[in-house]
Amino acid sequence: MAQVKLMNYHEASAEVRAVFDDIMKTRKTDYINNIWRALASNPAVLKRFWGQMKAVMVKPSRLDPLTKELIYLAVSINNNCDYCINSHTFAARKHGLDDEMLAELTEVIALANAGNRLTIGLQVEPDERFKPKRPAEPWSAAKTAKAKPTKGRQTKR
Repeated sequence: MAQVKLMNYHEASAEVRAVFDDIMKTRKTDYINNIWRALASNPAVLKRFWGQMKAVMVKPSRLDPLTKELIYLAVSINNNCDYCINSHTFAARKHGLDDEMLAELTEVIALANAGNRLTIGLQVEPDERFKPKRPAEPWSAAKTAKAKPTKGRQTKR
């Protein structure tokens, strides 16, 4: 059972209804998931999280929708979030996830967890060839070679 009241549309404020309306329009549904109904207990959090979800998960990008859902699902499995596991498995199935893929994904997650724990436990340093080869330029706010010290502040030389 949720620790907060799950908000229904008819009892929601205008601010919450606006987010609910956007969720339904974006997802082409008349249903609001329980997470959104729970977050409606704090309209600012609801609006912020929906904005992030929409910008990352809905907006077209170089990652296809199934890949995004599989990543979200993998993190949810690692965090043991029952709600998110069910929600994102459902969403991934709409994008083509089948039982065989889910079993394979779970095997990859288990393997990655085992590999991470072994590597962390043994404190293995990354191979030089795996490290980025982009040297960082020294940061500078000045567009000229030397910045002029501001009045009243001393600079080290």
